[in-house]
Amino acid sequence: MRFVYTDGGNSDFIELCHELDNFLNELVGGEENRAEYIPYNQLDDIHDVIVAYDDDIPVGSASFKKYDNECAEVKRVFIKREYRGRGISNKLMELLENAAKEQGYHYLILESGEQLVAAMALYRKIGYKVIPNYGQYKDMPDSVCMRKKL
Repeated sequence: MRFVYTDGGNSDFIELCHELDNFLNELVGGEENRAEYIPYNQLDDIHDVIVAYDDDIPVGSASFKKYDNECAEVKRVFIKREYRGRGISNKLMELLENAAKEQGYHYLILESGEQLVAAMALYRKIGYKVIPNYGQYKDMPDSVCMRKKL
């Protein structure tokens, strides 16, 4: 497994994001059931991305974007179904946290949901704590927001 640092314009990252969107649509019963979240998952302002490769096959990704001067927001974490359970998401998050710390961020925040059972278990296991919903997620009752001090 190799990990490549890139940006939101990377074609493999974009393809993985499409697969993530399809997965989320299946999970919630269609795109219309997550329409309010779509505007907050655009790739335009994501400049820090890590893509995991099995040989030349992109199998997962994770990214972050600036939230404020002290805090970055984790975005678009995804592992292809057939590669789950191998510790790839753990490694992606470790690399992402290190990259954010190197850029001077003190915290990472993220938005997830209880329906994303594996993601929520991962975030809790690696030290993320539930916080009040922030920003655009403030009035979204299905959102669970979390934070970790780096």
